[in-house]
This record gives sequence, C-alpha cells and structure tokens, in this order.
Amino acid sequence: MDRPDPTPATTLDAAIAAQRFGLGEADLTRVGPDPRGWLAAQIGPAAPQVGAGLASGADALRVWFDLMRERRERRRQGPQSEAAAVPARPEPLPAEHRLRDIVQADLHARLATAVATPQPFNERLALFWANHFTVSLAKGNTRGLVGAFEREAIRPHIGGSFETLLKAAVHHGAMLRYLDNDNSAGPDSRVVQRLALAAERRGNGPPRLSGLNENLAREVMELHTLGASGGGQPYGGWGDYDQRDVTAFARVLTGWRLPLRELQDGTLQDADGRFDPAWHEPGEQTVLGQRYGAGPQALDQVLHALATHRSTAHFVCMKLARHFVADEPPPALVARLAASWQASAGDLPTVYRTLLASPEAWQPQPTKLKTPEEFAVSSLRLLGGGPRPIAARPDLGIGTMGQRVQAAPSPAGWPDTAADWLGPDAVWKRIEWAHRVAALAGRQTDARLLAQAGLGARLQPETLRQIDRAADGPQALALLLMAPEFQRR
Repeated sequence: MDRPDPTPATTLDAAIAAQRFGLGEADLTRVGPDPRGWLAAQIGPAAPQVGAGLASGADALRVWFDLMRERRERRRQGPQSEAAAVPARPEPLPAEHRLRDIVQADLHARLATAVATPQPFNERLALFWANHFTVSLAKGNTRGLVGAFEREAIRPHIGGSFETLLKAAVHHGAMLRYLDNDNSAGPDSRVVQRLALAAERRGNGPPRLSGLNENLAREVMELHTLGASGGGQPYGGWGDYDQRDVTAFARVLTGWRLPLRELQDGTLQDADGRFDPAWHEPGEQTVLGQRYGAGPQALDQVLHALATHRSTAHFVCMKLARHFVADEPPPALVARLAASWQASAGDLPTVYRTLLASPEAWQPQPTKLKTPEEFAVSSLRLLGGGPRPIAARPDLGIGTMGQRVQAAPSPAGWPDTAADWLGPDAVWKRIEWAHRVAALAGRQTDARLLAQAGLGARLQPETLRQIDRAADGPQALALLLMAPEFQRR
C-alpha cells in the first residue's frame, strides 16, 4: 500500500525552515504550507523581549556609579575592628546585588524570548547580530549593560540597513566601555596636555592618561566590517587596510565617551556616548585613503565608508552564510549575498530575502551543529517551554555545556563552527544536560510523537527505532535530544 503524500507542514522544507532558520518547533504545522513565506514574514525589527522592568543602559550605568561610590566609602571607612582587619570575604555591597539582579533578568529575558517567540527566524537574526557585535559580561565593566545593549543597539535595527545597525552598536556606551574607548584620548588632546603640564609641575612623572587606545578601532574594522587584514580570504578581497588605518580611526574615535556626570544626576536617559572635544585628537585623519576633518562628524563619516565598503559586504555575508548554511559556505552563495548587499546599499531585509531564495540554503543535509545555547533553546521549544526546574534557571543550565550566555570570551564572540563544539568534553556535557532534562520531563512525554511532530521529514527511521526500544520515557527523550537530526540544523 502506497504511503499518503505528506502534508505541507511535514515536508522537508518545513523542517528545514523550523530547524535551520528558526529555533525548532514542537509541531511543524506551525510553519504552515509555505515555509519560505513563513520565514519572510518575520523579517523586520526584533520583537520586544519577554520580561517586565528590564533595566535600560542608563539605569545599569547609574548602578555602576553607585557601586563605585560604595566601594570608595568602604575603603575610606577601613576595617571596623582588629578582628575584621583581614576579613575572609567582604559582604556584597547593595549595588552589587542590584547589578546581579539586572544580569539575571537580562539572561532570563533573552532566553525566555527565544523559547517562547512565534517568530524564531527573527529571533535567530537578533542573536546572530548580538554575537557579531559582541559586548561580553566576561569583562567586568560591562556587567548589567549587555542586555540593554542588545535591546537598545541591536534588536531595533536588525530589519534596517547595516549602516544604521553599525552606528547604533559603535555609539552605545556598552561598546565604548567594553572596548576601552571611554579612556582613549588623543595624544595631542587638551586633556592629555593639561594632565602632562600638571604632572610636570608636580615633578612626579608622566600622567596616567597618556593617549590612544586602539581596541575599538581595530575590532570595528576586523570583526564588525572589513574582516581581518592581510588578504588570502576565499570569499572576497576583504582586509585591505593596515595599522596606519587602525591608528587613524582610533584618533577619529577619541572624545566619544560616556558623560558620567550627566548619567549620575539623571540628566541623560540613554546610554549612548557623547562627544567630548577635550579628549579628541586635533587635525585631519586619513582612513582607507579618505581624509576626515577633526570633530564629532568624522566618526559617522568613517562608519559610512566602512559600512558601504565592498570588503564589508563580502565579510559579513560570509558570516551570515556560515551561520545559516555551512561552516564552509559555498562561494557562489556568499557572492550572491554580497551582490545583493551592494545593490541595496546594505539593506539587511534584501540580503535576508536573497538568502531565503538561494537553493544552497535548502539543501536537505544538515551541516550546522547547534551551539549549546541553540541546543537548549530548541530543546525547550520542542517540550513546549521545558520542565520548570530548567526553565526557571536564568541561563537554562547552558553554562554547564561550556557557553556562558552573554559572556563570550573575546570580542570575536562565540565560535560558529562545529569543530569548536565537538570536543569529547563538550559532547559529554551535552549528554549530561540532555539526561537532566529527560529525567525531569521524560515520564510525561511521548518522545516518539514528539520526534514525529517536531522533526517531520528529517526524522530518520533508525532514530525512531532507537526511541521505540528505549527502556523508559526519560531514556527515549534523551535519545531524541541527542539524535543527529536534532543536534544539527
């Protein structure tokens, strides 16, 4: 007897749309009969995150200033008694508790939104861009700011132009702090000259603040726009700049700082940097062969040149193709995306639609391995929100699998290739996480039905046989979560 034709919602394209472009579904009928149309309808600004009363960047910075004041006061008071002269560990200060609460609320908002969203492609794009423009909790001075940065600089702009997104990310105070531009001063700026004169009068050596910090300039060029310098790239001729360009761009960036006094007294209600001419390097600068006059206007002029540069189109489109299609993306796909980028002046919705229309993106063989965050989110989406003890944890236990959410180890963000997540220890941690979830949810779940509804045409007969032969519900669910067709997208 012939098998009936599959319904549109169980076709392979529906499964690809849900897993590769989305974040997984408990029931592929949610995709509907037109998987490409379902994805295209989600293109636009990211939806508001789940969570009430989330802190703004300005709010988080004010808590930081309170913490600095409390620490100064503690140092001024000193030990209160001889017994307390060498305390084992000082009690956390009130502002430290407030920062911890902000961080935990931001983690919960990010993950709860990803687990619950009816627009998973839209949310995946927001997560991609947040990783591209990484600001990380791994650096202490950004505690409390990472969630606000994503909400204020990234999520509103993923449905517009790359130039607008780039400018929002670079201007935000979280990025200025994370990459040290807040303390970068032109060597010939007024503030450096004033401090040098004061140090000379005191006769106690050079001033502590003495000049340029190139971190932000280098990372904007290398990680956010042009790609690494030096050539040899397989997907286009990016990286055509040198150290002189980095230094000149760093001089352009001098003066862009957080207005500490205005943030402290509540005058300012956002966390964007402001231009302080006293810290700015005077004179013209030449970046990528173009000359820019001194002043605040130069930064956006340089960012426009970087955003519209051919190398940026190739580099960022390669990252998009690598994220959605393959660790080694097809050169033809990268070239097609870059051509779409250049023809539309970096209009991101146009590039997304080109990606969705590309046959390479719909090849049936899944090649991308889910990161720990993607694995956890897709598991809980499969389980309709997940077991409460896991879902109630701010990071869903993802940190135990080696990926501390919002805390990438470097400005390059978390890696996006399978080789970085397939070490023996990393795989074992996934297995342990899957067994913990299965122990909590497996007895109330029919893993066979879940596999058929959530994986559809991607479900392999061997996987279904293994689930059928499982000793009990928890083992069946663990087998499903660790199945190759669920681990890969």
